[in-house]
Amino acid sequence: MPYFHISTQQFSLIVSAYSYAAFTSGIIAAFIIDNFDRKKSLLFGYIGFIVGTLLCGLAPDYKFLIAARIMAGSFGGLIGAQVLSIVADTFSYERRGRAMGYLMAAFSVASVLGVPLSLYVANIISWHAPFIMVAIMGFLLIPFIIKFVPPMKGHITENGNRKPAEAFLIIFSRKNALLAIGLSSLMVFGHFLIVPFINPFMEFNVGFTKNQIPLTYVVGGFATLFSAPFFGKLADKVGKLKVFVICSLLSLPFVYFITNMPAIAFYYVLVATGIWFVVANGRMIAAQAMVSNVIEPQYRGSFMSVNSSLQQLFVGSASFMAGLIVSNDPVSKKIFHYEWVGYLSIAILAFCIFLGFALKKSTSDL
Repeated sequence: MPYFHISTQQFSLIVSAYSYAAFTSGIIAAFIIDNFDRKKSLLFGYIGFIVGTLLCGLAPDYKFLIAARIMAGSFGGLIGAQVLSIVADTFSYERRGRAMGYLMAAFSVASVLGVPLSLYVANIISWHAPFIMVAIMGFLLIPFIIKFVPPMKGHITENGNRKPAEAFLIIFSRKNALLAIGLSSLMVFGHFLIVPFINPFMEFNVGFTKNQIPLTYVVGGFATLFSAPFFGKLADKVGKLKVFVICSLLSLPFVYFITNMPAIAFYYVLVATGIWFVVANGRMIAAQAMVSNVIEPQYRGSFMSVNSSLQQLFVGSASFMAGLIVSNDPVSKKIFHYEWVGYLSIAILAFCIFLGFALKKSTSDL
């Protein structure tokens, strides 16, 4: 924001541009994605995402950065759906919670290593540096994807001569599929309402330094590195819905704390945000396992693409809405009305619990 001299609304557009582009590309891909090898689709999206990320790091001005974010999002929108489809195709529902737990542990590694390292690099070099660093690492990983991810074509033979629009008709004619999409979309919307302004709120309102704030990601990510497999196994053992509801309820007080944070000792903040990371991650693991079971394998890629696209749309909308609600003082940089965002987040996440029960009722074996 200081580098380009932009407002909170313009900053929110940078965040949301990726999500809106991912939504658009994912919806388009949903018509055809199940006709291709999932490995090839993953590689195609991943390479395009890396190129777009590199261009973000090279952006000389605000408009170029927006365009690069759109490119990265257009390809990135293909990645998440393919990863989840690969996991769902590989593991039975009885073992899928555990598989999702290990998958989500990868995000924990990203929190422990990626976010603090990127913030540190941005502070000592420039904001361009993390994008370029991620792009370089991404290019280095491509040979490993080619070698270790097996071709996945089993769903293609099950499709037969399916027409492109058939998956859409199947998805949007089923109550349980619509409930699953609604649950996924509103869950990420409620979560990501508060995410974009956590850092500036903690820095400019509460008074923590740029060196302290990355520690919240280190502690939270390190905690979820161990809790994610645990919640995955627990969801398989006691039920996905039960874990989802408990984690959702436990997350609500911490949303209130984060968005109404007083001037307190930093170690209290580390404990609170660490627990928030853990329960929010557990909520996501259980929900993803539930959602993956509402459609047959031959339609799963299209369904996951639609679901992932709408999640991206709601993530982008959450960032954009948060930018409309909050404001900042141009001199002191303080954030105002962040607590309003927190109250809206709590209301939406509480409603998601109701959707979880409705999905359970429509899909009896969750």
